[in-house]
Amino acid sequence: MYEDRIRLAALRDRVMSADEAACLVDDGMVVGMSGFTRAGDAKDMPAALAKRAAQHPMKFTLITGASLGHDSDKTLTEAGVLAKRLPFQVDATLRGAINRGEVMFVDQHLSETVEFLRAGQFGKLDVAVIEAVAITEDGGIVPSSSVGNSASFAILADKVIVEINLAQPLGFEGMHDIWIPGRRPHREPLPIVGVSDRVGSTTVKIDPAKIAAIIITDTPDSASNALPPDAETQQIAGHLIEFFQHEVKRGRLSTTLPAIQSGIGTIANAVLSGFLDSPFEHLTMYSEVLQDSTFELIDAGKMDFASGSSITVSQRMQDQVFGNLERYRDKLVLRPQEVSNHPEVIRRLGLIALNTALEADIYGNVNSTHVGGTHMMNGIGGSGDFARNASMAIFATKSVAKGGKISSIVPMVAHVDHNEHDVDILVTEQGLADLRTLAPRERVKLVIDHCAHPSYRELLRDYYQDALRYGGHTPHALERAFEMHINLRDRGSMLAGQEA
Repeated sequence: MYEDRIRLAALRDRVMSADEAACLVDDGMVVGMSGFTRAGDAKDMPAALAKRAAQHPMKFTLITGASLGHDSDKTLTEAGVLAKRLPFQVDATLRGAINRGEVMFVDQHLSETVEFLRAGQFGKLDVAVIEAVAITEDGGIVPSSSVGNSASFAILADKVIVEINLAQPLGFEGMHDIWIPGRRPHREPLPIVGVSDRVGSTTVKIDPAKIAAIIITDTPDSASNALPPDAETQQIAGHLIEFFQHEVKRGRLSTTLPAIQSGIGTIANAVLSGFLDSPFEHLTMYSEVLQDSTFELIDAGKMDFASGSSITVSQRMQDQVFGNLERYRDKLVLRPQEVSNHPEVIRRLGLIALNTALEADIYGNVNSTHVGGTHMMNGIGGSGDFARNASMAIFATKSVAKGGKISSIVPMVAHVDHNEHDVDILVTEQGLADLRTLAPRERVKLVIDHCAHPSYRELLRDYYQDALRYGGHTPHALERAFEMHINLRDRGSMLAGQEA
């Protein structure tokens, strides 16, 4: 009966199939499910819930840490069980349902979801489904490759379903730091003053009586789908490293750099890999997701310590890291996402935050979420938590997409996730624009000359000259502000007069 995994003997009679456990979820419930950027997600329950819905139609609200793996969101969407989904997703099938209005999607800062739950904004949390590597003798839940919102889900839910995953190594035990903030308004400060500080417990502590079911599974995490570095991301990394070297010469940074946060995905991961060939040493990371680049830097002796909320890596790196966790034990810690993304800690540590933009405008406003201002891509994730509070908020993107038909630099972003007040640096493969201390009119030339693709620079300059006729602190020609977006919508390319 898996004695090494379920050490509290009284719980062993609660082992059941996922199909049996799915009967604990009914229509109209609010369900919290583990999983943060494809790591540590519940593996068997989503499919079991979809199967149950075929016989007992139902819809529920699903809250996670971030995105799920194993096509779980696709499975649940196709089963028609999702009434509302939050706070982040990356699945194409779910994305389509969201943009058709079939699933209501709440796009939240990742640090805030549990605060809404505590405040009762979603009503009560009926069921939590949590992946774990073990349950300890006192009933403590040992998370696996992510923490995300799992700890608070387990604490707040009426019933808890634990998926014990035999594919996740027991070596994860002891790698977590579970600290849960008190209730507002009398909350004590979060006592992290260094990246490697441990301030909580290694397990999620709940009343074992709340554990209503235990499922045994043996399914590895989905591997990361981030692409390897290419010439353009290497150029972006080169611009950043040159900029940091300049800051060191000016006496504004040291060669160790402040702790780094890196957003999930191909560009941020690839850019961080560029630091392998940089002169910077003894790096640290205080981030949400630990990707391939994190472990490449640790293995190269470039990074001393990394704090995150999940480990999301390629299959090759998963085999290496998960098979040798002892090698990394003194260099890693996994925390709840409301701690990894906590504004208090981000501000205290003075992080360098590196996140990805869909598009940015000539004044430095950034759109991270909505294609054409209307269609949800994935969600804001944690980028806002970091951008607002970091000592240096950097947004990276390639200057063009779709073979040059889309410019990532536009006159006015069609949706604003990060306004100009929170964006310090814009960087593309073309160059870098340091927007700090600059007024809006001073930013324009820098953004166009350094970040925009040459194919679009004259179009952007023409727009700005037209906008100057109207004056203002932030000049805009409103009748032309979305001209490039309209060209793309109607003609297939942002370049005026170019057909798809």
